Formats: sequence, C-alpha cells, structure tokens
Amino acid sequence: MDRGPRWGLRNRLVALIFAITAAAVGFVYLYVVPQLESSLTAEKLRRLERVGNDERAELARTLGAGAGDAELQALVRVVSQSTDSRVTLLAVTEGADGPAPEFVIADSQGETTAIQGDYLAAQAAVDDDRISSGVETVAGERVGTSAIPVEVEGTTRWVAVLSSPLDDVEANVALIRRQILIAGAIAIAAAGLVGFWAAGAVSRRLQRLRRAAEHVAQGDFTSPIPIESGDELGQLARAFNEMQRRLEGLDSARKEFIANASHELRTPIFSLGGFVELLETDDPSPKERREFVAEMRGQVERLQKLTLDLLDLSKLDADAMEIRAESVDLRSLARGVAAEFKPKSRAHRSKIQVRGRGEALAIADPDRTSQIIRILIDNALTHTSQGTDVTVTAVSGNGAAELIVGDAGRGIDKRSQERVFDRFYTGDTAQGSGLGLAIADELAARMDGGLEVVSQRGFTAFTLKLPPGSTS
Repeated sequence: MDRGPRWGLRNRLVALIFAITAAAVGFVYLYVVPQLESSLTAEKLRRLERVGNDERAELARTLGAGAGDAELQALVRVVSQSTDSRVTLLAVTEGADGPAPEFVIADSQGETTAIQGDYLAAQAAVDDDRISSGVETVAGERVGTSAIPVEVEGTTRWVAVLSSPLDDVEANVALIRRQILIAGAIAIAAAGLVGFWAAGAVSRRLQRLRRAAEHVAQGDFTSPIPIESGDELGQLARAFNEMQRRLEGLDSARKEFIANASHELRTPIFSLGGFVELLETDDPSPKERREFVAEMRGQVERLQKLTLDLLDLSKLDADAMEIRAESVDLRSLARGVAAEFKPKSRAHRSKIQVRGRGEALAIADPDRTSQIIRILIDNALTHTSQGTDVTVTAVSGNGAAELIVGDAGRGIDKRSQERVFDRFYTGDTAQGSGLGLAIADELAARMDGGLEVVSQRGFTAFTLKLPPGSTS
C-alpha cells in the first residue's frame, strides 16, 4: 500500500496543527500565570495598605499617649487579629544617614527580632513619609509587607509593618498552572487527533486526484473523481473531471482525425500511385490519358487542401497568423468567393445565390473573411445532396454585420450541432478532415466575431457575425 512520503502533506498538516495548538497553550501559560501571580500579590499588598491605614490613627493615639510595652504588645495583637496579618512596630531613630527604623518595640508574634530582613518597605515609608509596600524574602519564604508611618506632632517616630506570607498566592497560582497544563495537554491531544483525521481526509482526496492524474497520463480517461463537497477540493475535483472529459474528447478526436487523415492521405496517394503505374506500364489513349490527368489533379487538390488546413491550424495554435482589421463589404466578398465555386456548383448541379441590399460593412481581415466564406460554401456543397441550392446573405444591423450561408439539405442532428466546430470532428461519412469549420470558428473569434449554426430537417444556416463597419 502506498502511504506516501514520511513527511507528506498529511504528516505536515498534523505537525502544523500540533505546533499551533502547543504554541497557543504556551502563550496562554506564559501570559496568564505571571499576570495572575502579579495581580494576586498586588491585591494582597493593597489589602495590607488599606487595613494598615485604617489602624494608623489608633496606633498614633496610643503611641502619643506614652503607652507601656505591655499595652503596645496588646495593641499590635489586636491589630494583627483585625487585619489577619503579622504586625511589627518599629521605632524610628535619627542616625548619621537620617531617620531609620532601628529596633522592634512590639510584635504580634512576640518576637523581639521580628522579621528577619532589612525592613526595606519600612525604610521607604520613613524616607517618603507615606505608606510603602513590597515583597521580601524571610527565611526562604516570600512575604508581602506594607509599612505605615505613624506620626506624632508631625514627625514620623514609628513604623507599623503589616506582613503576610504569600503561600496562598503561590498555591492559587500553582493550581491555575496545573489546570492550564492539564487543559493544554487535553487540547493538544484533541487537536492532534482531529488534525490527524482532517489531514487524513484531505490526504486521501488528494491521493485520489494523484491516482486519477496517473491514469490520465497513461491514457485512461474512465476514472472520474467523486465530488464529495463544494469546497476548494470539491471544485478541484470538478475541474479535474471536466479536464478529463475534455481530454477524452480530444483524444477521441485525435484518434478519429488520425484515421480520417490516414484515409485522406492514403486514398489520393494510392490513387496517384496507381495512375503513375498505369502511365508507366500501359499506353493509354489520349482520352484515357486526359481522364487520368484530371483524376490525378483532383487527388492533388485534396492533398493541397488537407495540407493548407493543417498549416492554418498550426499557425492558429502558435498565434502566428496575422489578422488585419479594416472595413470590408461582406456582400462583395461573398460574390467573389461564390464565383470561385462555379465549377464545383455546376458539377454539383446546384446554384449559389448571393443576396443582400446595399453594403454590409464589417471590421475584419478581408483575406480571412473570404477564407471563412469559402469554408462555409464548400461545407454546404460537400454535405448536401446534388441539386441542393446554397444561398449567401449579407446583412447589417443590430450592432453587427452578418453573413449567412444556408442550404436546404437534410440538416444536422442536435448532437452534431454541439460538436460541429470541434477540431477533427466529422458528422457524417462525407470526405473531409473535420478541420474547416474549426478553423473558420477560430478565425471569426480572432476578428472579435463568432460563428453560429442553426439547423433542422430541410434547412441549415451558418451565421458569421462580425463587428460593424462605418460608412464614412
């Protein structure tokens, strides 16, 4: 079983979905966790500042009254209970570098050494004479502190430090971190599974396209791709099936053309070879010689026509055919071309009538327009029974100049009408390569015009439409 390359589209899609999901989870983790920790810590410090500020007046009144150690110890315990924090009261003394909190005069936990640290928040509160908060590390534990300066007679003489461990913040952050990691792992696993399924579906549809393309490359046009949806891949499958259908038609036309061209070439070549052999081995009479020469001339003309058609077709494909745009009279061109077909129409026992009033002017290449008219008249004489008259009508109006070549033949069936301008297509057993109408249609398009056909039993009309010309 062909599983494709190791790093095929399916694996790359799964890896891409996995990487995008992992990156999204990583972004959420790196953005949310630090923000959450910072927000919780800031909220805790704001609470300490708020409750400390509420107790500042009571602390100032008690300290200003000269309370003793026992009374101060009792006060800080009460404040600690009301604020749910550890309260440490520091005395501010004047030093060589200015005022600084030097020693502990009361602590809610009864320790004279209070918190181990440099009391950075307390020093900042003394320096700035306002509440200062921060995070300090005490005995390896992160602690949030808020220092409230206590003033008596306008002088900061004490600092009350409210502190609270941040272990609850760290616990909450750790919980959220675990939840994000668990949810991220589930999301990555789900994305991987969904991506594997989706990429597999896309990969299978693309593999069907590849196998169908391989069949087409081998000349097999019988394996259409099922259209499972209307998305881009469904549109691609629809376009591929249409391409396959057209290639099948082209391949069929090519084979048919090869058979027709082989027949067209073989018949005159064998005929010419037979006449040459007769002329070499026999001694025909002057009448027979004239008949041989006339037949040989007809076969040479067939070869010339086929060669010219193929040459024109190759020029059109190579975009090497020069098209001139000038004002031409379609009625005048039709008369000239119809005159060329007098011998053939006489042999066909048919009449070619050119109709129209006044000038039917068009902007076109006169030589290429004559070539189209020639193809249409020749087609009418070739594909109708003897005695069928052909009419050529040139008209102008309704924003276009038109030339209509009609006949009263047996008509063209509906299926053939849809393909009559296809290359190499011949709708009946009449001789021909199936190139004339295809060349005429392409020449009309190159002159910004078009060629249409209307046919029913007893009537067929080909209409050449061209841009109208000016009478000035």
